[in-house]
Amino acid sequence: MSPPPSEAAPSGGGGPKAWVWAVMAAVVLVALVVGTRPDDTPRTNEERAHALADTLKCPTCRSQSVADSDAPVSKEIRTEINRRIEAGETDEAIRDYLVGRFGEDVVLTPAASGVTGLVWVLPVVLLVAGAFGLAVAFRRWRRRSPMAVTDDDRALVEQARRAAGDGHRP
Repeated sequence: MSPPPSEAAPSGGGGPKAWVWAVMAAVVLVALVVGTRPDDTPRTNEERAHALADTLKCPTCRSQSVADSDAPVSKEIRTEINRRIEAGETDEAIRDYLVGRFGEDVVLTPAASGVTGLVWVLPVVLLVAGAFGLAVAFRRWRRRSPMAVTDDDRALVEQARRAAGDGHRP
């Protein structure tokens, strides 16, 4: 007679090998690198101006970019951006000029250096650490041997059924 399914030995499937995890990590890393690379295709002056205005905050509005704001100062900034692009200045030179004129608060995306770099790096580090912690916990849980049902356990269940008035026998 074969043992009930709860007492059967666990199957030796094992789970993913280390090389599978390494390949998955490499794919994610490549996807992140490709996804964060800047677009080097030539753009029109209009596209450059809009992209630049999209990264700058309106000095008088709350949480609105220069590109989206209808405030007079935002219109002036957009005009200045267009004028400087037509003059042949780089996006970085235009941004530096505007930061010099309006202060560091005009930039919507903080620099990825110093303390503000933690804003960019810390969530990724926490996500990776959490995924690693979950992987370790799942591996430990999987390694634990399943509890086997003993004859004493069956006798206790049968005794409890009789006490409850359930004379049903399997």
